Amino acid sequence: MTAGRPKSETFETPALLADPELAAGLRLVVNRLARQLRRHAAADLTPSLVSALVTIEMHGPMTLGQLAGRERVTPPSVTRLVARLEARGLVCRETHAADRRCSVVRITTNGKRLVRHARQLKTAHLVERLERLDEAEVARLRAALPVLEKLLEDEP
Repeated sequence: MTAGRPKSETFETPALLADPELAAGLRLVVNRLARQLRRHAAADLTPSLVSALVTIEMHGPMTLGQLAGRERVTPPSVTRLVARLEARGLVCRETHAADRRCSVVRITTNGKRLVRHARQLKTAHLVERLERLDEAEVARLRAALPVLEKLLEDEP
C-alpha cells in the first residue's frame, strides 16, 4: 500500500507481468483500434447487438441461455438483445425441437449479409490505414500477428 493512498486505489502490478509499460501501451492501442473499427461498422447497431449477432453467426443456432453464456450477460439482457435483432430481421427464433419451452435463435440471410458487409467496411478501413505504412512497418506488423494471436490463446 502506498502511503496516504487507500489500498482500494493502489494498483499493484502482478509479479509475472514483465513489462507493465508495454502492457499499458498495447491496451491503449488495441482499445483505440477497436473503437475505430466499431465506428466503421455497417449498421447503427450497438456493440452488444453486433457481438450477439456475430456470436450466433459463428456458432450457429443456439438457445437464448447458450447465447447469454457466450455473451456473458443475464438471460433478461439476452432476451432484449434478441428481440431487437429479431425486430430488424437479423435473427429469427424457433421452438427448440427437444424442449418446446426453449427458443433457438438463428441468424437470417439479412443478418449474414449485415455481418459480411460490416467486416468488409472494417477491413477496408484497415487497408487504408496500412497503406500509410512503409514496407518495413508492414513487415514488422505482419511478423507481430502470430505473437498477438498467442495473447488470445486459452481465451474462452
